[in-house]
Amino acid sequence: MKLKAFSNAVIMLFLLSPSLYSQESAGEQLPYLMNELTSPDFVKAVELSKGTCIIPAGIIEKHGPHLPITTDMILAREVSSRAAQLEYTIIYPEYYFGQIFEAKHQPGTIAYSPELVWKILEETCEELSRNGIKKIIIVNGHGGNTNLFSYFCQAQLAARKDYIVVFFRPNDRAVDRQIQELRKTDYGGHADEVETSMVYAVRPDLVHADRAASQSGTDQGRLDALPYGYTGIWWYASYPNHYAGDVSSPNKEIGEMSFKSQSEQLAELIRFLKSDESISSLQDKFYSQSEHPLETEQ
Repeated sequence: MKLKAFSNAVIMLFLLSPSLYSQESAGEQLPYLMNELTSPDFVKAVELSKGTCIIPAGIIEKHGPHLPITTDMILAREVSSRAAQLEYTIIYPEYYFGQIFEAKHQPGTIAYSPELVWKILEETCEELSRNGIKKIIIVNGHGGNTNLFSYFCQAQLAARKDYIVVFFRPNDRAVDRQIQELRKTDYGGHADEVETSMVYAVRPDLVHADRAASQSGTDQGRLDALPYGYTGIWWYASYPNHYAGDVSSPNKEIGEMSFKSQSEQLAELIRFLKSDESISSLQDKFYSQSEHPLETEQ
């Protein structure tokens, strides 16, 4: 009886544990991580995902004195993995090419040229399309990439494409309010209480909260006198330590709430793109009209 009970417990633990595999494929399990797929299984994965794929994009940069320099990739991939467990899709391998010039003065930062960053992103999408993936979702873990990815999506209209690119933009005000109530601090934005709590929820061994106070994460306000203007040096002027926040103690509950909210929204987006062709249809119509603008009805 004890052996049977133990066996049942092990089975239940296996079934309830997060899996790296799809449970949707009628008797067949497929990894959702692209780097774990064999070539024959990749063909099956494209079919099962209905040609969808996530690029979880991060960066290699300092995250205060207490978090790993790959924090953004860790979080973007975790959100993506949790979403893929809810709705199967393919997840592209580690992607760390983005905009991070504002942190070049900090050790460990890897900042590629703008031309290379753009070219890698463009060719990655083209190669995914060549391999049957026609709906690409960018999941961003780095704030400095936001404008880059928004513009990249806009630039898809410059020339005809046989695929679409969607930039995931989560929005859950109810959860944001709950997190705000749990927070001990009311400011941040980079390696702050929320981001630290998210890392703590999945990799507590990588969080060194005791080191957080060794550097200031407050706004230095060195360009507060600048009227009506934007300059690229603004982040360095405010946060020269590349740290915006104050972490007294990470809260796993905050981290889990953030992951749950974002992954559920991402799964909803994946589900929509799998069954809907409106973006592709509108994009094709736009390409045709843009080739003959004088024929567009006025």
